[in-house]
Amino acid sequence: MMRGVCVYSLFALCVLCLCLAYKPVIIVHGLFDSSSDFNNLLKFINLSHPGTNVTVIDLFDGSASLEPLWKQVQGFTEAIYPIMQNSADGVHLICYSQGGLVCRGILSILPDHNVHSFISLSSPQAGQYGDTDYLKYLFPQFVKSNLYHFCYTSVGQKISICNYWNDPHHRDLYINSSDYLAVLNSERLNPNSTAWKQNFLRMKKLILIGGPDDGVITPWQSSQFGFYDENETVVEMKNQKVFLMDTFGLKTLYARGDLALCSVPGVAHVYWHSNETVYKTCIEKWLT
Repeated sequence: MMRGVCVYSLFALCVLCLCLAYKPVIIVHGLFDSSSDFNNLLKFINLSHPGTNVTVIDLFDGSASLEPLWKQVQGFTEAIYPIMQNSADGVHLICYSQGGLVCRGILSILPDHNVHSFISLSSPQAGQYGDTDYLKYLFPQFVKSNLYHFCYTSVGQKISICNYWNDPHHRDLYINSSDYLAVLNSERLNPNSTAWKQNFLRMKKLILIGGPDDGVITPWQSSQFGFYDENETVVEMKNQKVFLMDTFGLKTLYARGDLALCSVPGVAHVYWHSNETVYKTCIEKWLT
């Protein structure tokens, strides 16, 4: 009997130690989402990594997600920073869709963040340029070819999607007018670029997840830092100027072996965080 108790106690202790070894996970939602949309992802994490402290940040839900991205960066930073401070071994970030760009802003401005894995889940990291249902809903009078008339104005830049609208046919306007993505990429003069790059490179791993059947992120390769040239031909990440010039640290991460791409076909945009195959294939192994 005593031997059985000892074995059970040892097993329980091992389970406890294993649970304590998992770093906290912070989830940041995307456009028009709320924290309640991530119940499946929470379930996947709890099943594979029991005991993990998971926080879905409940800010800028629904239409509030249209607020300018720098405002969202400030709000999410205030919510996330205390979690980081209470996590001596670091945290993992899972940031979905527009939330992936918010997280990039946080990682750029925080000089003492302790993010271990930044998992960018179908996020338009290189920008967005497409006639999607979101575009038709938000801007019914515009199509992708003329949205620049609105987005590249001071009024347009007060709406989140315009902060990363990247029209390949009006490159100069994008660089000179984008208050968020062009600055974050150091494509336009940014006096903080050196410090932001150092901050960004504090992360241990960057995981870029996307797929050809997304239907919203356009081109879908933007989720992995690929994007259109002026002929709307997709240029992959390693041939992009921001990579070649290492403007914010992407090439350094790649050279370190700390950049991973994960592509999954057959997943529509709204299902990335609830698809178990995506979780098992692209996310689970990074949450240790």
